[in-house]
Amino acid sequence: MLPWLPTIVQGDNSQALENFSWDYAPVLSDNRDRSIQFSDLPGFTRSTYARDHALITPESRVWAGQPNWLNATTAHLISPTAATGANFVMFLAKLGPEGSAGPPPKGIERFIFVLDGLVDVAVGSSKSGEQLHADDYAYFPADTPHSINTLHGAGILVFERRYALPDRKAAFQSGSTQSLPVLPCAGEVFLLRKLLPQTADYDFNVHVMDFAPGEYLNVKEVHYNQHGLLLAAGQGIYRLADQWYPVQSGDAIWMAPYVVQWYAALGTQPSRYILYKDTTVDPGL
Repeated sequence: MLPWLPTIVQGDNSQALENFSWDYAPVLSDNRDRSIQFSDLPGFTRSTYARDHALITPESRVWAGQPNWLNATTAHLISPTAATGANFVMFLAKLGPEGSAGPPPKGIERFIFVLDGLVDVAVGSSKSGEQLHADDYAYFPADTPHSINTLHGAGILVFERRYALPDRKAAFQSGSTQSLPVLPCAGEVFLLRKLLPQTADYDFNVHVMDFAPGEYLNVKEVHYNQHGLLLAAGQGIYRLADQWYPVQSGDAIWMAPYVVQWYAALGTQPSRYILYKDTTVDPGL
């Protein structure tokens, strides 16, 4: 017997193989023709990390508890490290029944986008606030006491960063994506909505960008801004630097300043992505 053969062919396992009922149906199934079966590929992931970008796919998420969050787990996708140089945190949070978010650290501003369920938010000492549904959002300025709770459970996308404008003052914001106007974007065909005010009081914005199948970015972007992106719906191809990545809903992307970036929506369903972008701050800072 060759030394590298698995031990499954030895001892009692050999008898088990003789009596095993093999199922070849998956070989010819329509699903096999259409998609990768991740459970069939031990060790395989589409996730990757490079000097100026990262792709984090759902099979790579690590869910864990977070200090001061109750009945909740979070999966961090992007965070400031010496390796990435990111200036923000991006994570997903699953809130169970009676779940709640803990406060961010001092000096940290927070933005949430509801992906699923219902979330109750309140600012200051108020016991009453507003209820957010899927596609709704809220922004909490740094050092603003607030609460984020759910009765039956919810899923949210969270962006946090240290507020970078000491001489300015941002204000609480909330709303619904679909209620916002579609903004003109010269030369482009996608639908663009910006969720935060475009004033000098805000050091980042969150864009929601919608593409019909076959539509793509006209500009092959290179700029000083960095991005955190969640592909919330659809699928397509994302170019990052010299790499071309097939992407689908649930994928997250970090883009460093000056990395080449481009997207094309493919398939039969529209694409929507939610995009963090640091803005209004002087590039020299």
